[in-house]
Amino acid sequence: MIFSYAVIGAYFSILLLLMVYCMHRYVILNLYFRTRNRVSIQPGGTRMPIVTVQLPVYNEMYVVERLIRAAAALDYPPDRLEIQVLDDSTDETSSLAQGVVEQMRIDGCSIVYLHRDSREGYKAGALARGLECARGELIAVFDADFVPSPDFLRRIVPYFEDVAVGMVQSRWGHINRAHNLLTRLEAILLDAHFIIEHTARNRSGLFFNFNGTAGVWRAGCIRDAGGWQHDTLTEDLDLSYRAQMNGWKFIFLPDLVTPAEIPADMNSFKCQQHRWAKGGIETARKILPQLLRSRQPLAVKSEACFHLLGNINYPLLVLLALLSYPALVVRINMGWRHLFILDLFCFLASILPIALYFGTAARQAGMSLSKTIAAVPLVMALGIGLCINNGRGALEALFRQRSEFARTPKFRIETPGDTWRRKRYTGRSAAVQTRIELGLSLYFLLAIMFALRCRVWASLPFLGLFFFGFLYVGGFSLYQTYVAGAGQQPCERPVA
Repeated sequence: MIFSYAVIGAYFSILLLLMVYCMHRYVILNLYFRTRNRVSIQPGGTRMPIVTVQLPVYNEMYVVERLIRAAAALDYPPDRLEIQVLDDSTDETSSLAQGVVEQMRIDGCSIVYLHRDSREGYKAGALARGLECARGELIAVFDADFVPSPDFLRRIVPYFEDVAVGMVQSRWGHINRAHNLLTRLEAILLDAHFIIEHTARNRSGLFFNFNGTAGVWRAGCIRDAGGWQHDTLTEDLDLSYRAQMNGWKFIFLPDLVTPAEIPADMNSFKCQQHRWAKGGIETARKILPQLLRSRQPLAVKSEACFHLLGNINYPLLVLLALLSYPALVVRINMGWRHLFILDLFCFLASILPIALYFGTAARQAGMSLSKTIAAVPLVMALGIGLCINNGRGALEALFRQRSEFARTPKFRIETPGDTWRRKRYTGRSAAVQTRIELGLSLYFLLAIMFALRCRVWASLPFLGLFFFGFLYVGGFSLYQTYVAGAGQQPCERPVA
C-alpha cells in the first residue's frame, strides 16, 4: 500500500509540474496574438556604419565555400564592409577557406582569414579574437550553415540609428525543410521558437536572445556586456541576457528570413539539442541569481525563469516516463480507476497548449491545416523522444560536468538528391543512450498492451506518444550509427 501511494504521488506531482510549464504556452500564445503587429522601433536614417561580418568555422568542408561567397555577395558599400573568416579547422576546410578568401580578395572584397591553432573558448573564443581586430561599429555573425540574402545588412542596419539598440536578430529559414520527416518536424520546432516565442517576448518588452547567428550586434554593446565568454555552451544566450540587463534594446525581425540548413540526421540533431539544453541550464545557473536580484520588472524575471529553466522539464519527463507503467498497474490493481479522470484532465491540460503552440507556428509559417494536424502529434512525440538526450544535458549542467562545444555537422543538403550518409562529419550516438531509448519504446509497448487488455482506453494516446517518440529517436539513431555509416566519435565528449 505504501509503495502504491508513493508511485501515484510521485507520478501526479511530476505531471502537475510539467503541466505548469505546458500551460505557460498559453501565456506565450496570448502575448503573441496581442503584440505581433506592434512595432517597437522604426528603422532610422540612411547612415552606413562600417560592418564587420564574422564567419566562425570549424571543420565545415561541405559548406564553407557557400558561406564565404554568400557573405561576399552582401549588398553593402564595399568600403564599409569587412569580412572575417574565423577558422579553427583541423582538416581540409582550412585550405578550402583560404582559397575562396584569396579569390574574393582578387575580386576586390575586403576579407581577412584568421586561423587559430587551438579551439580555446570554442566559438566564443573565435568571435572574441575577431572582435579584437574588427573595424566595424556593427558585427554581423553567420554560422557555416547559413546563406544570408544580399539585402540582409541594408534591412537591418537602419535599426541601429537608435543608439540604445544593441542587437537585431533575423528569423531562421530552412533550406532543406522538406528533405525528410525529421527536417519537417525540426522546422516546426524552430518556427515555434522564432515566430511565436521571439515575437511574443520582444514585442512585449521581455528579454529574448540572440541565436548565435543571422543577427547583428553593436560592437559597443558586446564590450559593455562583458564580451564573449565561454563558461557556458550557449555563449549567445549568456551574452544576450547580460546585455539586456545592462539596458540595451534588442529587436527581432520576423519578416527578415535568413535561410539555413537544419540537421537531416538524428545524431547531428541530438548533438545540437544536447548542447542547447546543457548550455541553457548553464546560463540559468550563471545569470538567474543576478537577474532575480536586479530591479528588472517582475514580468521580465518571471519570463526569464520559464525561458532559462525550460530544459529542466526533460529530466522530469524521463521520471514521468519511468513512472507511467507502474502508475497504470497500481491504479488498476488497487481499483483506483477514478484517478484516470484526473490523469485525463492533466494530460489534456498539458497536451492542448503544446498542440496549439506548435500548430500556430506551423500555420503562421504557411503549412496547410491538414498537414499541421498530421504533424503536431509527431512534433510532440519527437520532443518526448529527446528527453533522455536533453535530460542528460540538463543534468550535466546542474552537476557542473563540462564538455567541449560540439558544433552541429553540416553536409550541404539543398536538393532531394543530397544526402548525409557516409559523409565525413556524420555523428555517432552514444550506444548506451540509444539502447535506453529503444528499451523505453519496448517498455511503452508493453504498457500499451497492458492498457488494451484492461480496456483503459483513455491512457492510450499518452502511452502512444511516448512509444513512438522513443522508437523514432532511438531507431533513427541506431540506423544512422550502424547501417547508414557513422563518423569516428560521438558528438559530445567531456573535457577536464
